[in-house]
Amino acid sequence: MQITAIYPGTFDPVTNGHLDLIVRGAKLYDHLIVGVAVNINKTPLFTLKERIALLKAVVVDYPNTKVIGFNNLLVDFAKEHQAKVILRGLRTVSDFEYEFQLARVNRRLSSKLETVFLMPAEHDEFISSTMTREIAKLKGDISSFVPTIVEQSLIKKFNKV
Repeated sequence: MQITAIYPGTFDPVTNGHLDLIVRGAKLYDHLIVGVAVNINKTPLFTLKERIALLKAVVVDYPNTKVIGFNNLLVDFAKEHQAKVILRGLRTVSDFEYEFQLARVNRRLSSKLETVFLMPAEHDEFISSTMTREIAKLKGDISSFVPTIVEQSLIKKFNKV
C-alpha cells in the first residue's frame, strides 16, 4: 500500500527547518505533497505563486515530492489527493499545544487522516519564517537559516522596499 502524506504550511519563506522535514518526510512516505496554504489570517511577504516556485526549486532533488497550493480546508485538500497522513513540525512546547488542537480538529473532520509530528534537526529547531523575514529585513545574515535561492529572494524582496 502506497502512502501519501501532506506537509502543509504557508512557507513564507521556506526555511532549512522546513526543508529538513520535507527531506525526512520524503524518506518516510511514498509520496509527499508540500501543501502551500493561502492563509487568510496572514499577510505573506511572498505571493502564493512565489512561495510555490521557491519550494519547487528547493525540493527538485526529491522526485516523490510535489508542491501544490491550496485554499480550502486541509482535510478536503488531503482527500482530493488521497493523502492518509498530515506531517507537522514541532519546534517548541508551545508549538505542541497549537498543533495538538489542530490534529484533534482534523481528526474530528476526517477520521481517516492521521497526523504525524516530527521535530526538526537540533540546529534548525529555533528557525521560524517570521524571524527569518525580520532578520532579512534588517539586512542580517540569514544564510544558515534558508536555502540559497530563498536568501537571494529575500534580499531582492527587501531591496525593493
